Amino acid sequence: MHFTKFAAGIEYQGSDYHGWQRQKSVSNVQEKVETALSIIANHSITVHCAGRTDAGVHSTEQVIHFCTSSIRSYKSWIFGTNRYLPRDISILWIKEVPNVFHARYSALSRRYRYIIYNCKYRSSIFFKGLCNFYKELDIFKMHRSAQYLIGEHDFTSFRSVNCQSVTPVRKIIFINVFSVRQLVVIDIKASSFLHHMVRNIASCLIDVGVSKYNEYWIKKLLLLKNRKLASPTARPEGLYLVKVEYPNFFNLPNYAVGPFFLYKK
Repeated sequence: MHFTKFAAGIEYQGSDYHGWQRQKSVSNVQEKVETALSIIANHSITVHCAGRTDAGVHSTEQVIHFCTSSIRSYKSWIFGTNRYLPRDISILWIKEVPNVFHARYSALSRRYRYIIYNCKYRSSIFFKGLCNFYKELDIFKMHRSAQYLIGEHDFTSFRSVNCQSVTPVRKIIFINVFSVRQLVVIDIKASSFLHHMVRNIASCLIDVGVSKYNEYWIKKLLLLKNRKLASPTARPEGLYLVKVEYPNFFNLPNYAVGPFFLYKK
């Protein structure tokens, strides 16, 4: 029996899920995707993702791969699978890939955006998709402070105490802080991330943004390598996995970096 490998881009609003990974007794994104794909394929499908997102975290383009013996058109895979997915999960694209492709291990980088609704009044529209923070943030100070994180460092101060990674060393390619009207965006790209790393960086930058600490504090945290000295982990509502980069020879679709209300940036 011949099996074909496909890669696919998945968008999901993670508020009602206990993260990406399949788990017993709790709702998760992986199970919903596998169930829908299995209906269209008419056999059991197991998917592998680029990065497991935590409970309440969203994605505008998670990348998965799966193997199937079924022959379907791209249109049938996308529209058929979406028919059986809940409205807060969608397949954006699908493409046949060579057997050497792996959604996780072939990835060159991951990119996240942490999005803050910076307003003293809460939002009834975006309360599930943004982090609401009522104190005014100095985005210029936050951006300058964030630049100390660029490069390869020991990120012990910014990893979860439950992180199971063998090494705390990671390489941040870029990190930018900018605003779009009342939204403050922390845009960060790295080869890979530690558990809660982006949310811990976001919470520290927020404390810099309200002048609880000066902008050099981030550099000090890096050198001290002590999670207890950093800010508490930021809430998951504002975090989006927005892009996974792969070598060009896989020729995967290149979509605008989301979420949708930031496409013009």
